[in-house]
Formats: sequence, C-alpha cells, structure tokens
Amino acid sequence: MTGLGEYRVGIDFNPSGDERVNEVKSVAAHLINIYAEGAKSVNDPEVKRLWALAQTHAEDSAMWAVKALTKKPMGA
Repeated sequence: MTGLGEYRVGIDFNPSGDERVNEVKSVAAHLINIYAEGAKSVNDPEVKRLWALAQTHAEDSAMWAVKALTKKPMGA
C-alpha cells in the first residue's frame, strides 16, 4: 500500500531511472510518514503546525535533491 509520503513525493515517477532518485524519494517518503503519524497523536494546534511544516520541508528537500540529481549542465 502506498502511504501519504509515497504519494507526496511521487514515489513511482522517475523517468530518468536514476537509482539515487529512488533513494531520495524513499527516504523522504519515510520521513513524511513518520511526521504524519506524529501529527495524529496530538491535539495542540501549534504542535500539529510543526508536524505539518516538517512534512512540507521533507517534501521540499526531496524535490530539490531530485532536481540536483537530474539537472543537465548549462549548455548541454
């Protein structure tokens, strides 16, 4: 079953077939899943906000890392 983290990072989308992309996305998905689970167990809105930010930044991090891994050099 695909979890929230896998959905958010697009775990199955890797047209380059680069194994490093798979690894980055897998780790980020795992973190997002941990953070989402943490958010479920609290009622404090501020703590929920912090968990949401952690999820967002894990997703952001994966996106930028994938871009770095797949970016073609200038002029190529």
